[in-house]
Amino acid sequence: YDVPTYLGRRRFLDEAADRTVVPGVATGLAVTGVGGDVLFVEATSMPGEAGGLTVTGQLGDVMKESAQIALSYVRSRAGDLGLDTCRFEGQRFHVHFPAGAVPKDGPSAGITMTTALVSLLEGVPVRDTVAMTGEVTLQGRVLPIGGVKQKVLAAHRAGLREVILPARNEPDIDDVPETVRE
Repeated sequence: YDVPTYLGRRRFLDEAADRTVVPGVATGLAVTGVGGDVLFVEATSMPGEAGGLTVTGQLGDVMKESAQIALSYVRSRAGDLGLDTCRFEGQRFHVHFPAGAVPKDGPSAGITMTTALVSLLEGVPVRDTVAMTGEVTLQGRVLPIGGVKQKVLAAHRAGLREVILPARNEPDIDDVPETVRE
């Protein structure tokens, strides 16, 4: 069958499935001036200064600090997370936020950065149906964030079926339309 002839050219791509097929990529959620948006976090490592970190994308200071917190948490809890601590020796890490022309700042990508790093170190891709948002602390707590409704709606528009939110944001789910909550 010639689907494009009947329906026209494809308008939406399953970007999350394309991007998260490799370990080290996680799908996050953000609030922009025009509502919510899906963002991707990519992590990689290479030989270099042990524990070194490079963070790229058009990021503010809060995002850069969140990346350092994510790496520090993962390194400090490597044993608890089932990670081989040898994976950190002589390695420099790089966390990148594609779409560099779009400014990004705020702490709510912390859990996404942490997940991307753990995915990289375990060699296991993150499920392509999941997006997440939340500020992470050095102790591994996930703190509440703002813009839940906008972020969940963005995930829904992108075809994502599961959204991981901080537990303390549970009351904010009431603001999301029931059809989207399902």
